[in-house]
Amino acid sequence: MKIIYFIAIILIFLVQSSSGLYTDPNCDGKQVIVHLFEWKWTEVAAECEIFLSKSGYCGVQVSPVNEHVVVLSPHRPWWESYQPVSYKLSSRRGNETEFISMVQRCNAVGIRIYVDVLMNHMAAGDRHGNGSAGSYFDATRLSFPAVPYSREHFTPRYMCPSNNGDVNDYTDARNIRNCNLVALTDLYLSLSYVRQKLIDFLNKLIRIGVTGFRLDAAKHMWPNDIKAIQNGVADLPSGSRPFFFSEVIDNGGEAISAQEYTESGYVTEFRYGKQINNAVRSFDKFRWLVDPTLNMLDSKNALVFVDNHDNQRNEGAGSSILTYKQPNMYKMAVTFTLAYDYGFVRVISSYNFSNFDDGPPHNNDDTIKNVKRSADGSCTNGWVCEHRWPQIANMVEFRNKMAGLSVQNYMVSSGIVSFSRGQKGFFVMSKSGILDRWIYTGLPAGHYCDIISGCSRILSVDGNGRARVVFWSEQEPVMAFMVGGKKPRSTIHRHCRNNNRSIHPLLPSLPRRWKRTVILIKVETQFGQNVFLRGGIDHSKRSGCTNLASTSQCAIPIRHRTLGTSAAYVSFNTWAKGEEYVDWFGKEPKQFGRVNGKEAEGTPLLWTTDDETSGSYSSFNTYGPNYWLLDVDMFCSKSYNGWFEFKALIDNNWEGNIPTTQCSGASSYPSYTSSNHFARCGYLNVFQWNQGDCLIMKL
Repeated sequence: MKIIYFIAIILIFLVQSSSGLYTDPNCDGKQVIVHLFEWKWTEVAAECEIFLSKSGYCGVQVSPVNEHVVVLSPHRPWWESYQPVSYKLSSRRGNETEFISMVQRCNAVGIRIYVDVLMNHMAAGDRHGNGSAGSYFDATRLSFPAVPYSREHFTPRYMCPSNNGDVNDYTDARNIRNCNLVALTDLYLSLSYVRQKLIDFLNKLIRIGVTGFRLDAAKHMWPNDIKAIQNGVADLPSGSRPFFFSEVIDNGGEAISAQEYTESGYVTEFRYGKQINNAVRSFDKFRWLVDPTLNMLDSKNALVFVDNHDNQRNEGAGSSILTYKQPNMYKMAVTFTLAYDYGFVRVISSYNFSNFDDGPPHNNDDTIKNVKRSADGSCTNGWVCEHRWPQIANMVEFRNKMAGLSVQNYMVSSGIVSFSRGQKGFFVMSKSGILDRWIYTGLPAGHYCDIISGCSRILSVDGNGRARVVFWSEQEPVMAFMVGGKKPRSTIHRHCRNNNRSIHPLLPSLPRRWKRTVILIKVETQFGQNVFLRGGIDHSKRSGCTNLASTSQCAIPIRHRTLGTSAAYVSFNTWAKGEEYVDWFGKEPKQFGRVNGKEAEGTPLLWTTDDETSGSYSSFNTYGPNYWLLDVDMFCSKSYNGWFEFKALIDNNWEGNIPTTQCSGASSYPSYTSSNHFARCGYLNVFQWNQGDCLIMKL
């Protein structure tokens, strides 16, 4: 009985420990890998050395390495790499010598290589000819002599319940796993011969120095077949097991779930991409990011990503996925993912594409183009390189340093999401890009550099763990801070104010003479209504003020800039002609223009939007529709220490008294209070109708 009890204990231990057997990426605790989709081996090697090793990335998922079909018309598509011909290491991305060199060079600088492997199938049944290494094959006859595979090595037709032999019923597990996926010839993985061929292939890659594998189309393989192959794969030179992650598209409502594959390593969590897309578009949905009703994978089992090479092209996720084509929202989604504590993260590095089939950037002979890297770190020559975008690359360190620390103080409120990671990290994001609010950070008291902006923004945390968080819209609406990160330099402290608030660099010295000055004010209007502005200096604050602008010491000289000549500008241009001052008394003597019989009621404003396809688009407007614009050169010497007042009006209906508030971005303020808006001469000033909140930024 003691022997039986001892054996039972051993079996229990083996079962309990097996779940984590293939989940170690073997890169010293780093938490982020990047998929360099369709990169040549020579370019992957260079990227490991010049960027990835210096940015904290763990490793690279590379595209399939083995021989595949060659599809020439009209240009070679990306998916040809997913139709194997043999296990020779010669693909569109390079030959075996180049592959071995790449693995060695990347390992030498601490970057691991994970190969995208194709165990489910060979080439599609309608293809024949020579593969990328020159090997002849005939998929119509199930003949792949370079392996060799022949008809008996493919799943018998009687085992597939579909009429045509292809997968067509996702409610039937036998259909999904025993039929041909989009006509790709389905390997019979239950055969020891087929298993051994795949084991030999994976072991060869391990001997070269590969650390792990992505299992393409794992959903279409029986889990026991995957386990049998894994059991035959060798240990890594370090003695640990290789890293595995299985591609399982599980959106619910099908016969196969992602949970069935967790014993084989990490599993792709496609539902996360949909959830983060919805959350970024509607911030309230951040409350339910990991929605329990969706039965998403536990964090310890989930490989997460905002997008991948499939769902970028709407495969496996519909159209509800953010990509590099929506850059602002995409950056928010990826930075949040890197700041959060869910799953193991993979970042995609794309190339520009317009159509589903588009292959990588290529030369006239269809060879893949080199990745050109600009001085600012971005990529050109058709490559997108999201992994190099500062907002993403700078967050890799945060993810690494926060490993093992739970999300705490999670807050979703009025277009804001923020949370801490233990007492070592703080992340905050604003939907609108405008924010001035005190938030509990969970951090110890001190001054912290924003990781994302590279310390151009600094947070000052008081003794209670609170800080005043301010976003200026010309910057990314995301910030992250951590204990042990880069420290603010002493020179910054000499030019910043603290007072237990966020630290902001002082604005430059007060302007002199003519300076470009811009005002945006959000006003909801009805069709046919127009917005005007009146202002200057309050008559009680300065002597010599009269109701004649040309002689009044309280009127400020302006020169309207030419904003455009399209139909959207007709009314504005008519009323602006002849106006020379911002003052409190409406139409000036030289403003003779009328629009539909209506004279100017002051300084005219122009309706704008942030929609670049609209004739009313303004580059100053990054906020949305209904922002009315004033863009003038202003004689700042007539301002009050750089400031002036104003109110907007619609059809002679003025704004009410404006609540007293200090504008975000302002380092000083007039010495008197006012019931009007305060704007700063020589700057971009952003306001809302009847509200005291405002934002002041450099032009």
